[in-house]
Amino acid sequence: MLVAKKYRCTHSALCICNRGHLSEDVIFLVFQHLNWNPTLIATMSSVCKWFDDIAKSVLWKEFCRTRAPKMMLDMQSSGSYSVDGNWKALAKLLVYCPGCTKGGLFDSIDIPGHFVYRTRFSGTSGKSFLIPQCRTDVLYVSDPCEHLDQGEEGDIGFFRGIFRSFSNSKVRKLLIDREAKLHPSEVCPYCKAKLWSMLQANMIPRSASSRLGSYDDGIEYYVCLNGHMLGICTLLPLSDSEEASDLE
Repeated sequence: MLVAKKYRCTHSALCICNRGHLSEDVIFLVFQHLNWNPTLIATMSSVCKWFDDIAKSVLWKEFCRTRAPKMMLDMQSSGSYSVDGNWKALAKLLVYCPGCTKGGLFDSIDIPGHFVYRTRFSGTSGKSFLIPQCRTDVLYVSDPCEHLDQGEEGDIGFFRGIFRSFSNSKVRKLLIDREAKLHPSEVCPYCKAKLWSMLQANMIPRSASSRLGSYDDGIEYYVCLNGHMLGICTLLPLSDSEEASDLE
């Protein structure tokens, strides 16, 4: 059984807790048996720099492959996630709804971030978030994480996504051509990179609100320099027939 040290290691090469650690092969087998438990990987990573290095290069990669195999196969086929260090951010995106705080990206909303058990990501849905001249790009977008009855704000949905090969995407090129401004202070909750506002760049198509089931003017999203997307929408109320269907 792996036991976390009570202090945080800061230098993996010199760290005294390197001594007596289980081998990387054994750690791999242990976490494979645990189905790449993200909570345990994150906990161990937070207290041991040596373990965190293994998690970044091996464990988070295997977690992503297990959680979203088809999406990962597509990502890797294009070389998008072949470099160590990207996997931790992607793993967090798969299981974490960032929420928002007052004064942050979405101003008046104050909803804490939280882990989600499972979320469906769809490349087909992603097409709805791209304006026509960018629809050859590949974007995987999640179903909205619903936060209902938020007072005057109504029902709120958060969604997140990831581009395949963002550095070569038409979205990135168009953002640069339009001289879109990066947010002056907020950064991506997954990789800490700076963010472009797709609303400010006038790059949110009406098809996005239809896909989300939201008001046309109630949707906003950002894309970071590494191709992670996060957004918010005001959800349309369910019709009587939809509410009845949910209760069946």
